[in-house]
Amino acid sequence: MLEVNGIWKSFGGKAALEDVSFKVAKGEIFGLLGHNGAGKSTSLGIILGMVATDRGEVTIDGISVVKDRARALRKVGAIFEAPAFYDYLSGWENLRLLMSYTCPFDAKMAREVVQRVGLTDRIHSKVRTYSHGMRQRLALAQSLLPEPEVLLLDEPTDGLDPEGIKWFRDFILGLRNERGTTVLFNSHLLAEVELMCDRVAILRQGKRVFEGSVDGLNEDTPVYEADLQPWGTALGLIHGAGGEVLEEGRFSLPHEVDPAAFVATLVGTGVRVRAFAPVKRSLEDLYMEILNGGKK
Repeated sequence: MLEVNGIWKSFGGKAALEDVSFKVAKGEIFGLLGHNGAGKSTSLGIILGMVATDRGEVTIDGISVVKDRARALRKVGAIFEAPAFYDYLSGWENLRLLMSYTCPFDAKMAREVVQRVGLTDRIHSKVRTYSHGMRQRLALAQSLLPEPEVLLLDEPTDGLDPEGIKWFRDFILGLRNERGTTVLFNSHLLAEVELMCDRVAILRQGKRVFEGSVDGLNEDTPVYEADLQPWGTALGLIHGAGGEVLEEGRFSLPHEVDPAAFVATLVGTGVRVRAFAPVKRSLEDLYMEILNGGKK
């Protein structure tokens, strides 16, 4: 549904993006990660045609953003950078005005979207009276008018409280499940990305250094945490099983080693096993490995 192919961008002679490519399938939720200055917002700006690429191509449902921006973006809704509204107008008046820039205002559709994002009771209040969370919901409503097939979101949960973050996560997951909406968003909240995304790409200093499935984070060699005494005896058994010690109390074992059988071996040789559990590898673990120059 969305394909970014070899995009390059420099500002003042300094590279912001270098040969960045990734694909987002129809109905997929895809996360774009990276530290500040890694190129996330620049990538979204290029996808939206708001930032001109030096080289490369972006297509949405096969239509080039570079060559035919208006047609390509007909299928797209977006929250890009800090949402801006006319504070002296109501939320409803803002939606009416902003929607009229791209298409005729559809009051029935707008009411449905406002209800969906939970703003019905306050939509006729002045935006200057809105909390940050309400402004984010209004921005989300704007991005859904008219109903897009692709949603691009730039740090959409920035500044929200835990309740607001959970509401947003449930809303996006529901939108994908009910309507098959394709979602690309960038965020620095790795735990939220892990809960929401099917796949992620990680940018580092303007380069894509990883692209893969969130479900595949634990496909590497299994890692275990254990409280084993005496540790010296356990160490020999771990090495004998083909394992690798990462630090005291944490080690990996080959896939073919049955952990239950290994625990039985430990106990049979006199090692006291006070705790033994697999370690689930998180997106944060992967992210830190990559930023520290590890896995590609």
